[in-house]
Amino acid sequence: MDFIPFNPWEHVEIYEGNLPHWQQRGCTHFVTWRTEDSIPAAFLRQWSQARDIWLRVHEVTPETLERLPPEKLMEYHSRFTTTFHNELDRGHGACLLRKPAVRKITEQALLFFDGERYEMGNFVLMPNHVHFLVRLREGITSKEQCFSWKRFTSGEINKLAGRRGVFWQSESYDHIVRSLEALGTIQNYIANNPVKAGLREGEYTLYQPAGWM
Repeated sequence: MDFIPFNPWEHVEIYEGNLPHWQQRGCTHFVTWRTEDSIPAAFLRQWSQARDIWLRVHEVTPETLERLPPEKLMEYHSRFTTTFHNELDRGHGACLLRKPAVRKITEQALLFFDGERYEMGNFVLMPNHVHFLVRLREGITSKEQCFSWKRFTSGEINKLAGRRGVFWQSESYDHIVRSLEALGTIQNYIANNPVKAGLREGEYTLYQPAGWM
């Protein structure tokens, strides 16, 4: 399936949670999940405060963020998305995804309905978070599909690890990929994330389907 860029003039569905989730038919999403213990509370509090100030100064809300001009959206992601991902790469928490058996559960879940409910693109499973590209079929929402993935994998991982309670942080971070250039940048980011975080072979899973765009 050919890449379809975000069209600001076409209909967008917005699904609310703690964060808004934008979806437009045929578009590709870059999604990040993190484990419940992956970000220290103090960092998250400071990051959220700085982000809220930036949004007020630029007179936008989380719901209207994706309608910013490309240069302002790039500034936002540089200041906040990149900073957040850098903190994830520091390896806070129990990092159960460092174990191959735990990653296998997540990998199999992400690929289970590939070609049926969605087209799964590149992904990387890191010790305490996951990045992936996905193109959802019509009628499938990002919010519902992520909930399904997380519910199944958290139950299986808890059984494997002999633990109870929350595994994934409930909210997913996602945005629509606006251009082929942005898609290539994200694919490179996914591929280089383990190296950037200083991981060794066997501590992560990298999936790169041939010809996916």
